[in-house]
Amino acid sequence: MLRITFAAVAYLLMIGPMNAADRPNVLVIMADDCTYNDLPLYGGLNANTPNLDKLAAEGLVFNHAYLAEAMCQPCRAELYTGQYPMRNGCAWNHSSSLPETISMPQHMGKLGYRVGIAGKVHVLPQKAFPFENVPGFDKSCVREPTQTHDLSGVRSFVTRESDSGSEKEPFCLVIALVDPHVPWVMGDASAYPPKNVVLPPNIADTKITREAFSRYLAEITYMDGQVGEILAMLSETGHTDDTLVLFTSEQGSQFPGNKWTNWDTGVHTALVARWPGVIEAGARTDALVQYADVLPTIIDAVGGKVDDTAFDGTSFASVLKGDSDTHRKYVYGVHNNVPEGPPYPVRTVSNGKYRYIRNLSPDDLYIEKHVMAHQNSTQVSRTYWQTWVWDSAASDETYRLVERYQRRPAETLYHTASDPYEMQDLLATDSAGTAEIHDELSSELDRWLKSQADPGVEQDTRETHKAAKQGKHRFRAPLSAR
Repeated sequence: MLRITFAAVAYLLMIGPMNAADRPNVLVIMADDCTYNDLPLYGGLNANTPNLDKLAAEGLVFNHAYLAEAMCQPCRAELYTGQYPMRNGCAWNHSSSLPETISMPQHMGKLGYRVGIAGKVHVLPQKAFPFENVPGFDKSCVREPTQTHDLSGVRSFVTRESDSGSEKEPFCLVIALVDPHVPWVMGDASAYPPKNVVLPPNIADTKITREAFSRYLAEITYMDGQVGEILAMLSETGHTDDTLVLFTSEQGSQFPGNKWTNWDTGVHTALVARWPGVIEAGARTDALVQYADVLPTIIDAVGGKVDDTAFDGTSFASVLKGDSDTHRKYVYGVHNNVPEGPPYPVRTVSNGKYRYIRNLSPDDLYIEKHVMAHQNSTQVSRTYWQTWVWDSAASDETYRLVERYQRRPAETLYHTASDPYEMQDLLATDSAGTAEIHDELSSELDRWLKSQADPGVEQDTRETHKAAKQGKHRFRAPLSAR
């Protein structure tokens, strides 16, 4: 059913020539390493998140939002460019996008927006991502403890007059929080007694793991408190009604099977959108969307013209406005393990119900140095894996989780809709009726990889990562994919 509100009509009338003062502001709030279904709004059983719950009640929740690579830098590069990793060049963590990359600051700047970022940046080169630096939030995701945040810089940014003083410029601001990234030292862990924690089925039940998960939950609640303060500041400055707010949880947490994987708990992200009078409050959508779609959507939503040749993603503004409940047919994912461990390239495609994963080096062991702990580490956030290995000697269930993480077949297929943690490989059980969906998803992944000129195993090498880190990329998507 088509919804037409006064605000929506006004918005539609503004699409054409709009002066800067008429355009909505944009605020993107990012968590850091937060598995989407650890949040109550996606069924999480532990964390207390009153501010995110309130935001969800005031806006639209996307049940199926994804990112292409479950690592901090590649997923942020995708979000800020509207391009997949191979095209923008950031296909590895701690590397760099192509020097000629165009991103959110340039695209939104052309529309008369001042574009800033507060908190964690973690994209390079600076020339490709010329955000205005907005102070007040910690930029380091591994500082212990996280620096106390100060909203005065953000408040100044959102209330600043234009240089001419004759007209307020609309703002586009990213606040990239560093929680709940490890080392999980923020918040009140006593609110989550380890013995009371309900662990997800993809996480082994050991004493140290429970302690780590308790601290992770406390940091989710700490992150939620920051979201509440940011939204309160937006209200105090009179910008609630004229601002499109997007919250996203980034990729999954550092527990094995989430971040640094192509499983759903790695690449599935939380996404909530609020825009009073335009977006229906308290709604949910099953539309498939991806980080590459976010920037084109923002440009479209504020009345700009989307250059389809500049993006891999497409606008889902019609979903925001309630005119559609569908967007994509497929979402895609990649993983290049260097520099987090030895080469182990992975590729995936999902239609929102089924997920197909292809491991390109199935004869190798998967090793991730952060999950498996730094040498002589004493942090609980870096020692739980050792207890998994030890416990697997006596526990068949823990052994299966260790094996699942380190030894992976060439192909797996999951019915994610009924198995959200993707614990049952349909190909391994020879489930009836899987051949057709396997062939469909495998063929679609082949098509997408070809369109991206993905070199596969050759891409995931230390030499390639080193070249990309220096902006001397060995592999580039072809012009036809650009």
